[in-house]
Amino acid sequence: MHDVRDMRQDEIWNADTARDYDTPGTGMFAPEVLGPTVDRLAALADGGAALEFAVGTGRVALPLAEAGVPVTGIELSEPMIAQLREKADESRIPVVVGDMATATAPGEFSLVYLVYNTISNLLTQAEQVACFRNAARHLAPGGRFVIELWVPELRKLPPGQQATVWSSEPGYIGLDTYDPLRQIVVSHHFRFDDSRQASLFRSPHRYIWPTELDLMGQLAGFELESRHADWTGGEFTAECRSHVSVYRLAPTE
Repeated sequence: MHDVRDMRQDEIWNADTARDYDTPGTGMFAPEVLGPTVDRLAALADGGAALEFAVGTGRVALPLAEAGVPVTGIELSEPMIAQLREKADESRIPVVVGDMATATAPGEFSLVYLVYNTISNLLTQAEQVACFRNAARHLAPGGRFVIELWVPELRKLPPGQQATVWSSEPGYIGLDTYDPLRQIVVSHHFRFDDSRQASLFRSPHRYIWPTELDLMGQLAGFELESRHADWTGGEFTAECRSHVSVYRLAPTE
């Protein structure tokens, strides 16, 4: 089997992954997770339309549309789109099939957003910069680009160790292996029950330091407007494991 770091994204986000992706009411679909996310995005849209890069199965797009924000999506994985289509048709959530670094959606938006670490699915710095520039192309003057992203946990790696366990709970273990030279992390998700069998899902990511993310924004014409620890506006500190960063294009004078 070839290295997961060399797998295409459509190989990773395939029909099996799409089928198991939704966990209604729990995990990242829990009301306490989705509620603050949707509330903040609706406020940032400021009465305009929103574009979600990597819309997936509509976890955020659907409740955001229900909150009155017109939402369009861009998504590379056709199986994920098919899962979304079981919940909403094209008239409700239009979706363009393509890569979030290059694909274009019709119209002009006041908000583009990327949630749940998805920008890290782009495995090179050049692609990530292109993603910022693609967001800028879709935004009206003064529009915002919002990214939810984890903070690399290299401080937890002692010399000679290449992996961190970031979650251990009944039936699940999550660990990341790091390649600091390439700035690549591979996430391993082990799920198991009382039997001797376990399932494994792996996905490669290019991790981005917050300061590097800010520079990507500058290259695309954005300024950092705010950075918080979460969607509720908690203070971002050196101990935070993730952040919600809001970038803004200059308004028309």
